Amino acid sequence: MALLIKSAINCCRLTARPKHLNHLIVSQLNTAFSARSSYSTKSAAMLEHEVVPDVIAVAPSDKIEVSYPSGVVVNMGNELTPTQVKDEPSVSWPADPNALYTLCMTDPDAPSRKEHTYREWHHWLVGNIPGSDITKGETLSEYVGSGPPPETGLHRYVFLAYKQPSKLNFDEPRLTNRSAEKREKFSIAKFALKYNLGNPVAGNFYQAQYDDYVPILYKQLGA
Repeated sequence: MALLIKSAINCCRLTARPKHLNHLIVSQLNTAFSARSSYSTKSAAMLEHEVVPDVIAVAPSDKIEVSYPSGVVVNMGNELTPTQVKDEPSVSWPADPNALYTLCMTDPDAPSRKEHTYREWHHWLVGNIPGSDITKGETLSEYVGSGPPPETGLHRYVFLAYKQPSKLNFDEPRLTNRSAEKREKFSIAKFALKYNLGNPVAGNFYQAQYDDYVPILYKQLGA
């Protein structure tokens, strides 16, 4: 990005440029500054809500678009309800169609943000995703909606996408959405290190607290 801005500025310093070239330079500058502003906004939100450093060390440059069948969307820390996010969402991010990705949704605030003894409780884990087509990925942990216990305040639910170096052979147990077993004390950072995923390339998150749907979810999970 910095190189693009520098190149555009250098072009502006040259004289007698045709109008169409001036327009191109302005367009390049607008694109570069817009991208930088967008990254700054995402990074600031993750820092403000301490997703960095509680979950990851570095904020991703791109945003995961997350929309639920209920009609709500995830937007960098907005508050949603367990009822609104009970069903698996649609997700997408700026992906290389020829690359494979891993997607995770995780809660670092289990059972609460203050007493996070079960950090992290992961809600969704899919690997070997071609581009951002989740339906063609390998599901390691089926989607489970938010189930924050009563009187534990807001929990952060973080979506992260990682670009894989190649197709991976995952040795994690396959988890269904009918049980809560083996979901707790997960670490997406350690998982990424184990499979050489590097830093996440895209992310997003919302916050939620207890509502009347949570007991229904607990029953589904056998709790």
